[in-house]
Amino acid sequence: MPQFAKAMDIYQGYNFKKDKQTPVGFITKLTLGDVELTADQTSVKDPEQPGQDLSGVVGVLSHYLWETGTTDAMYMSMQISVKNKTDLAAKLLTDWTNMEVVFSYVIYEYDPVEKKYFKSNWSEPELKGILEKSGDDLNLSVADDASVEVQSPKNFTLQVGIKPQTEEQTVNMATGVNKNVSKIWGITAAA
Repeated sequence: MPQFAKAMDIYQGYNFKKDKQTPVGFITKLTLGDVELTADQTSVKDPEQPGQDLSGVVGVLSHYLWETGTTDAMYMSMQISVKNKTDLAAKLLTDWTNMEVVFSYVIYEYDPVEKKYFKSNWSEPELKGILEKSGDDLNLSVADDASVEVQSPKNFTLQVGIKPQTEEQTVNMATGVNKNVSKIWGITAAA
């Protein structure tokens, strides 16, 4: 089965330049258990309309992987703000009982034929998942040290694995401008 794996340019995500054509991605909503991360990265540019800011960015993606199977986990690595890092790090030091995740994201790539950026993978509406576990440990970590790729604003790496909730949800994908495909994530459980 094909996978959707993408390494994204963090520098381009924070400092968008029209003449650079590397993939970029953003988390626009992220609630991990009882912790709702703040959409506090306000000066991130919209690759489809570079003169405008994207509203509500929680994190700038560096890596994304989904094997595209209905029950496969999604793995994401992103850069988050100091406030979101400290809120999440504090929660990680306590008991984690609420495993639910609500998130939205968008990944952009450049179409060399159409000569413009397009959404290559995105969630609309938000997706509902549960934190993946590896043994007894959550597949969730946040770096103690700030990233060096982009030094201002100060940012920290967050990595997470998310399995789908027991309901069918739609993930949108595209291979170029107007070359869209929808895939199902999650299986609805019988009552």
